[in-house]
Amino acid sequence: MTLDAIEDLSRATLLRAGASAAQAAPVARSTRLAERDGIRSHGLMYVPVYAEHLRCGKVLGDAAPIVRHPRPGAVLVDAANGFAHAGIDAGWPEFTAAARDHGLAALALSRSYNCGVLGHHAERLAEDGLVGLCFTNAPASMAPTGGHRPVIGTNPFALAVPDGAGGARLVIDQSASAIAKSEIVLRARQGEPIEPGWALDADGNATTQAQAALAGSMCPAGGQKGFGAGLMAEIFAAALSGANLGLDASPFSGPKGGPPGTGQFFIAVDPTAFAGDAFGPAMARLAESISEQEGARLPGARRAANRARTEAEGVSVPQDLLDRIAAA
Repeated sequence: MTLDAIEDLSRATLLRAGASAAQAAPVARSTRLAERDGIRSHGLMYVPVYAEHLRCGKVLGDAAPIVRHPRPGAVLVDAANGFAHAGIDAGWPEFTAAARDHGLAALALSRSYNCGVLGHHAERLAEDGLVGLCFTNAPASMAPTGGHRPVIGTNPFALAVPDGAGGARLVIDQSASAIAKSEIVLRARQGEPIEPGWALDADGNATTQAQAALAGSMCPAGGQKGFGAGLMAEIFAAALSGANLGLDASPFSGPKGGPPGTGQFFIAVDPTAFAGDAFGPAMARLAESISEQEGARLPGARRAANRARTEAEGVSVPQDLLDRIAAA
């Protein structure tokens, strides 16, 4: 499929399931970008889930985000239990303008939902010439190191840095867990095992069975360091934004529970306000010190290679996935 066809299919499916045009369009765009970059777990695979959640009321298809700007550097968005993407778009102009005016600004979303690939939002800030640092929280699925009861979600953070030419020099996008939970969902659907060290079963034992992992908890990346990173994301994306803690959020999969009400917190920094003209050369030298080494690559380089190939060759989509989307 072409990327245009993927975006059109996603939009049409969401509209059919009850989303307004304003809610469907940014999610369809996000799906396109995920497939473009080879992040299949956040692409078309999620469209039937989005449609199910529109129909059961976990996402409100006619939601109208409410934007407030209570202080010069603070932009708050109540996503109104719609898709996160529409809420982010609603607050974006005031958010980026505030960052340029004051050198630093933050965008906080509450009553939100899964925002897709977090790194794409950070990269969007980099394309605007801003350093972007983004956090999002998710329903609890990860226990603290030494514990057995999930407390926080996989809670990624993302950082993107502008390249001075309208793009991103590098994009860091990593979850606090050893792997994104959506990857385990994908493995479970395909009947494939997961890698050792990814998850524990419901009794707290290590498992390579995807279904058992979904009934248990995710393993943090790097043990207590990964849990600490996830806790940081929880504080920014939930406690600071006024969103639901992962402990109180309904799952991002299945029809049970009401809207998850999770949150996002994005920070935008205008590098010229702090480093002036020195930022670009410093980042160029830092990036080159990594990329010049044989076998090393900048964060985000694999996605960039995937998008170049996908834009030229299109995306191969399994027929069973197309069938699920058609039935959604």
